[in-house]
Amino acid sequence: MHVLSLLPLLPLLALASPIPTPPNIPSSTTARTLLSGLTVAPQGSQNGYSRSLFPHWITQSGACDTREVVLKRDGTTVVQSSTCKATSGTWRSPYDGATWTSADDIQIDHLVPLSNAWKSGASAWTTDRRRVFANDLTNPQLVAVTGRVNESKGDDGPEEWKPPLSSYYCTYASMWVKVKDFYDLTITSAEKAALSQMLNTC
Repeated sequence: MHVLSLLPLLPLLALASPIPTPPNIPSSTTARTLLSGLTVAPQGSQNGYSRSLFPHWITQSGACDTREVVLKRDGTTVVQSSTCKATSGTWRSPYDGATWTSADDIQIDHLVPLSNAWKSGASAWTTDRRRVFANDLTNPQLVAVTGRVNESKGDDGPEEWKPPLSSYYCTYASMWVKVKDFYDLTITSAEKAALSQMLNTC
């Protein structure tokens, strides 16, 4: 009888899946320091940009490409096929808090969009460096999120788009600053103001 009484709680337990934590997220104090050290400059030109200049979803190990590695990292109880495709699991999108049980509903967000990176310094990089940036599993640059939320973000920076969950502003801004600092990318004055406001929610 006691076991049966717990059954209605099972969906609630699924909704309580942990928010994924990408690697190398700085503390809010460190993020503020990093933000103050970033170079503020007008955004560069989009001329010449193409996603193909940032080779992404490269093979990481065996049959596993970058997308599958992030799906495994950011999900819970993820089962993968012999070709490394996620066939089942649970994913909680940190941007909107939604929980999904099909990898088809998930997209891997480049936190700092490839286009934004291009206009803030990556246009001068080699293809090898852009490949590293587009597949970075060491820094908080790749996040498994709800597909339609990622599509709503597009190539926007934090001055134009923020996660639907305001409780994630602090983490999002901290990750953005970390990536921009690590890759020595510039920020605009509007971008810096938005990041500062988001870090004030920490």
